[in-house]
Amino acid sequence: MSEHSWPDNDADQFYRQLAANTFVTLYWRRELLDQTIEGLRDRHFAVVEVDASGWTTEKDLHRDVAAALDFPDYYGRNLDALNDCLRDVVDGEYGVPSDAAGFVLVFTHYDHFAQACPRQAQIVLDILADHGRSAAVFGQRVLCLVHSDDPDIIFQPVGAVPVMWNQAEWLDARRRPGAAGC
Repeated sequence: MSEHSWPDNDADQFYRQLAANTFVTLYWRRELLDQTIEGLRDRHFAVVEVDASGWTTEKDLHRDVAAALDFPDYYGRNLDALNDCLRDVVDGEYGVPSDAAGFVLVFTHYDHFAQACPRQAQIVLDILADHGRSAAVFGQRVLCLVHSDDPDIIFQPVGAVPVMWNQAEWLDARRRPGAAGC
Protein backbone atom coordinates (compact mmCIF):
# COMPACT_ATOMS: atom_id res chain seq x y z
CA MET A 1 0.00 0.00 0.00
CA SER A 2 1.50 3.31 -1.00
CA GLU A 3 1.92 6.13 1.45
CA HIS A 4 -0.59 8.92 1.05
CA SER A 5 -0.18 12.50 2.16
CA TRP A 6 -3.79 12.77 3.27
CA PRO A 7 -5.00 14.90 0.37
CA ASP A 8 -8.40 16.48 0.79
CA ASN A 9 -10.13 14.17 -1.69
CA ASP A 10 -13.11 11.86 -1.80
CA ALA A 11 -11.22 8.77 -0.57
CA ASP A 12 -9.84 10.69 2.38
CA GLN A 13 -13.23 12.14 3.31
CA PHE A 14 -14.91 8.73 3.07
CA TYR A 15 -12.18 7.16 5.21
CA ARG A 16 -12.37 9.91 7.83
CA GLN A 17 -16.15 9.48 8.05
CA LEU A 18 -15.76 5.73 8.64
CA ALA A 19 -12.79 6.03 11.03
CA ALA A 20 -14.04 9.05 12.99
CA ASN A 21 -14.84 7.05 16.13
CA THR A 22 -13.22 3.65 15.64
CA PHE A 23 -11.15 1.61 13.20
CA VAL A 24 -13.40 -1.44 13.79
CA THR A 25 -17.07 -0.99 12.93
CA LEU A 26 -20.02 -3.35 13.33
CA TYR A 27 -22.72 -3.97 10.72
CA TRP A 28 -25.89 -5.97 11.11
CA ARG A 29 -27.78 -5.14 7.91
CA ARG A 30 -25.92 -6.68 5.02
CA GLU A 31 -27.17 -4.05 2.57
CA LEU A 32 -25.49 -1.28 4.60
CA LEU A 33 -22.25 -3.24 4.71
CA ASP A 34 -22.45 -3.84 0.95
CA GLN A 35 -23.03 -0.10 0.33
CA THR A 36 -20.01 0.75 2.45
CA ILE A 37 -17.85 -1.84 0.66
CA GLU A 38 -18.99 -0.52 -2.72
CA GLY A 39 -18.12 3.03 -1.64
CA LEU A 40 -14.68 1.92 -0.52
CA ARG A 41 -14.00 0.01 -3.73
CA ASP A 42 -15.20 2.99 -5.81
CA ARG A 43 -12.53 5.01 -4.00
CA HIS A 44 -9.84 2.41 -4.78
CA PHE A 45 -9.52 0.83 -1.35
CA ALA A 46 -8.34 -2.77 -1.27
CA VAL A 47 -11.28 -4.55 0.37
CA VAL A 48 -10.72 -8.14 1.45
CA GLU A 49 -13.80 -10.06 2.61
CA VAL A 50 -13.51 -13.17 4.77
CA ASP A 51 -16.54 -15.27 5.73
CA ALA A 52 -16.41 -16.37 9.38
CA SER A 53 -19.68 -18.34 9.33
CA GLY A 54 -17.91 -21.71 9.41
CA TRP A 55 -15.25 -20.84 11.97
CA THR A 56 -15.47 -23.01 15.05
CA THR A 57 -11.79 -22.89 15.98
CA GLU A 58 -8.94 -20.42 15.85
CA LYS A 59 -7.37 -22.69 13.23
CA ASP A 60 -10.27 -21.86 10.87
CA LEU A 61 -9.56 -18.14 11.26
CA HIS A 62 -5.88 -18.53 10.45
CA ARG A 63 -6.53 -20.75 7.43
CA ASP A 64 -8.98 -18.34 5.79
CA VAL A 65 -7.23 -15.06 6.63
CA ALA A 66 -3.87 -16.45 5.46
CA ALA A 67 -5.43 -17.50 2.15
CA ALA A 68 -7.32 -14.22 1.66
CA LEU A 69 -4.25 -12.07 2.31
CA ASP A 70 -1.70 -14.34 0.67
CA PHE A 71 0.36 -14.76 3.84
CA PRO A 72 3.78 -16.36 3.34
CA ASP A 73 4.34 -20.08 3.93
CA TYR A 74 6.16 -19.37 7.19
CA TYR A 75 3.00 -17.87 8.76
CA GLY A 76 2.83 -19.31 12.29
CA ARG A 77 -0.97 -19.61 12.48
CA ASN A 78 -1.29 -18.03 15.90
CA LEU A 79 -2.42 -14.58 17.06
CA ASP A 80 1.12 -13.20 17.38
CA ALA A 81 1.91 -14.30 13.83
CA LEU A 82 -1.40 -12.79 12.64
CA ASN A 83 -0.38 -9.48 14.19
CA ASP A 84 3.03 -9.63 12.48
CA CYS A 85 1.65 -10.58 9.06
CA LEU A 86 -1.06 -7.90 9.22
CA ARG A 87 1.70 -5.38 9.88
CA ASP A 88 3.39 -6.60 6.69
CA VAL A 89 0.10 -6.24 4.78
CA VAL A 90 -0.30 -2.67 6.02
CA ASP A 91 3.32 -1.99 5.02
CA GLY A 92 2.51 -3.21 1.49
CA GLU A 93 4.71 -6.31 1.50
CA TYR A 94 1.85 -8.58 0.32
CA GLY A 95 -1.92 -9.00 0.46
CA VAL A 96 -3.07 -5.74 -1.16
CA PRO A 97 -2.07 -3.79 -4.29
CA SER A 98 0.60 -1.15 -3.68
CA ASP A 99 -1.52 1.58 -5.29
CA ALA A 100 -4.59 1.02 -3.07
CA ALA A 101 -6.02 4.06 -1.30
CA GLY A 102 -6.24 1.98 1.87
CA PHE A 103 -6.80 -1.52 3.22
CA VAL A 104 -10.10 -2.79 4.61
CA LEU A 105 -10.55 -6.24 6.11
CA VAL A 106 -14.20 -7.30 6.22
CA PHE A 107 -15.38 -10.19 8.37
CA THR A 108 -18.87 -11.46 7.56
CA HIS A 109 -20.91 -13.54 10.01
CA TYR A 110 -18.27 -12.82 12.66
CA ASP A 111 -20.74 -13.54 15.46
CA HIS A 112 -20.35 -17.26 14.67
CA PHE A 113 -16.64 -17.07 15.47
CA ALA A 114 -17.25 -14.81 18.47
CA GLN A 115 -19.62 -17.40 19.90
CA ALA A 116 -17.25 -20.31 19.28
CA CYS A 117 -14.03 -18.54 20.31
CA PRO A 118 -14.93 -15.32 22.18
CA ARG A 119 -11.44 -14.56 23.49
CA GLN A 120 -9.75 -15.01 20.12
CA ALA A 121 -12.47 -13.05 18.30
CA GLN A 122 -11.93 -10.12 20.66
CA ILE A 123 -8.14 -10.26 20.29
CA VAL A 124 -8.38 -10.24 16.48
CA LEU A 125 -10.46 -7.06 16.58
CA ASP A 126 -8.01 -5.52 19.03
CA ILE A 127 -5.12 -6.33 16.68
CA LEU A 128 -6.94 -4.71 13.77
CA ALA A 129 -7.80 -1.61 15.80
CA ASP A 130 -4.12 -1.24 16.71
CA HIS A 131 -3.09 -1.53 13.07
CA GLY A 132 -5.71 1.03 12.06
CA ARG A 133 -4.47 3.50 14.64
CA SER A 134 -0.79 2.92 13.83
CA ALA A 135 -1.41 3.21 10.10
CA ALA A 136 -3.21 6.54 10.54
CA VAL A 137 -0.13 7.98 12.26
CA PHE A 138 1.85 7.26 9.08
CA GLY A 139 -0.80 8.56 6.66
CA GLN A 140 -2.19 5.16 5.71
CA ARG A 141 -5.82 4.05 5.84
CA VAL A 142 -6.71 0.75 7.53
CA LEU A 143 -10.19 -0.31 8.65
CA CYS A 144 -11.99 -3.44 9.78
CA LEU A 145 -15.70 -3.88 9.08
CA VAL A 146 -17.43 -6.62 11.06
CA HIS A 147 -20.76 -8.05 9.96
CA SER A 148 -22.86 -9.86 12.58
CA ASP A 149 -26.05 -11.85 12.15
CA ASP A 150 -26.75 -11.10 15.82
CA PRO A 151 -27.98 -7.50 16.25
CA ASP A 152 -27.37 -7.69 20.00
CA ILE A 153 -23.69 -8.65 19.82
CA ILE A 154 -21.34 -6.61 21.97
CA PHE A 155 -17.57 -6.55 21.96
CA GLN A 156 -15.32 -5.12 24.62
CA PRO A 157 -13.48 -1.92 23.65
CA VAL A 158 -10.54 -2.47 21.33
CA GLY A 159 -7.49 -0.42 22.15
CA ALA A 160 -9.57 1.60 24.66
CA VAL A 161 -12.08 2.42 21.90
CA PRO A 162 -15.46 0.66 21.79
CA VAL A 163 -16.47 -1.40 18.78
CA MET A 164 -19.34 0.75 17.57
CA TRP A 165 -22.26 0.33 15.22
CA ASN A 166 -22.14 2.04 11.84
CA GLN A 167 -23.67 5.50 11.81
CA ALA A 168 -26.67 4.68 9.59
CA GLU A 169 -28.02 1.95 11.86
CA TRP A 170 -27.19 3.74 15.10
CA LEU A 171 -28.82 7.09 14.22
CA ASP A 172 -32.13 5.62 13.09
CA ALA A 173 -33.73 4.35 16.32
CA ARG A 174 -36.38 2.46 14.34
CA ARG A 175 -33.71 0.49 12.52
CA ARG A 176 -31.32 0.15 15.45
CA PRO A 177 -30.28 -3.45 15.95
CA GLY A 178 -32.30 -5.09 18.66
CA ALA A 179 -35.10 -2.48 18.46
CA ALA A 180 -38.66 -3.75 18.65
CA GLY A 181 -40.21 -4.45 15.27
CA CYS A 182 -36.92 -5.16 13.46
